[in-house]
Formats: sequence, structure tokens, C-alpha cells
Amino acid sequence: MLRVTKLTDYATVVLTVLAARPGEVLSATELAEYARLEPPTVSKLLKPLAQAGLVEGLRGVRGGYRLTRAADQISLFEIVEAMEGPLGLTECAHDHSQCGRELQCGARSSWRLINDVVSDALRKVSLAQILPPLPLVDAPRRVIAADVVS
Repeated sequence: MLRVTKLTDYATVVLTVLAARPGEVLSATELAEYARLEPPTVSKLLKPLAQAGLVEGLRGVRGGYRLTRAADQISLFEIVEAMEGPLGLTECAHDHSQCGRELQCGARSSWRLINDVVSDALRKVSLAQILPPLPLVDAPRRVIAADVVS
């Protein structure tokens, strides 16, 4: 089964929190609270996300983190690579493979093709596209004459 790590999954959750609040600067503690994750986990995620240029940290009294670009300009591919490194479903899917059987392998070209298809699919999905729908807000209750007690 192909699966991203929990940290990549959590990174996506943290990024959706930031994406849902464009322009806001949130502390690691606030991000942890909104994402319902432990603060040390969020702090651990923010470093590779910042190194990849997906978030930026701001210092000061109201310091914290924000996205470096609009959510529709950040792809899932970038998020996965920030957390996992270069995408490679198999060892031979990387450009600098360490596999000793590379030259004799009949499956290598197929795995590279599959790797490219998965990479392209991740590039086509933006962070904005995976934002959860906005929660329904109760409409203000209209006061009807019968509701008013004299």
C-alpha cells in the first residue's frame, strides 16, 4: 500500500489551517490548537515546511507562521516533497538510483512512468482544493411576535 507518513498528513492539516486564514499569522501553539495536534508535533512540521518555502516564520510579539503564497499556488506535490524528500515509489524511480540491478531490470521503465503519473497528479491538486468546506453557521434567529414575552 502506498501511504504518506503521518507527519506529511499532519503537515497538510496544518497548511489547511493556514490556508483557511489567508494573511493571518498564527503561532505554533495556535496552529496546534486549530489542527488538534500536539504543539511539539506542529513545531517539528514547521521546520521542513519553512525550508521548502511553503511557510514563513515571523518574529516579534505577534509573530508566528503564514503561507508564503496563496493556497491555490501550493501543490500537494510540494507538500509531499517538503516532508518526504524527492518522490520515488521505488528506488529506481529516482534519477540517482542506488539499485545495482538497474541496467538488467525490465520493470524500471514502468515504475518510472507510474512515478511520473503520481507526481503529475499531486502537482495538479492545490492546497486550496483540499480545504475542508466552511462549517455551517447557524443563521440568525428571527424573532417572531409569538416568541416575544410581554
